[in-house]
Amino acid sequence: MSFQPFDDQGESCTIDGMTIENGSDRIAVYGRLSITRDQAGLENARALRELLDAVVHELESQPHLPEKITVGLVTHPMENPFG
Repeated sequence: MSFQPFDDQGESCTIDGMTIENGSDRIAVYGRLSITRDQAGLENARALRELLDAVVHELESQPHLPEKITVGLVTHPMENPFG
């Protein structure tokens, strides 16, 4: 898996039915992932571990990681078109 965490190039990847979207300030994870007690489940578990290990490594390598980033849309003031 070639996944560079927080290197937003519009990429996403999937593991089973789970989608991981890469962003510059966050990684979105959604969907469903089944880790079954068989070879397919083992493959899914290893893929998930590889991805999470890369994310943790990237976060731990940041010298000035903020306590929490702000969440919200970037907006600008505009006149009321109805007023």
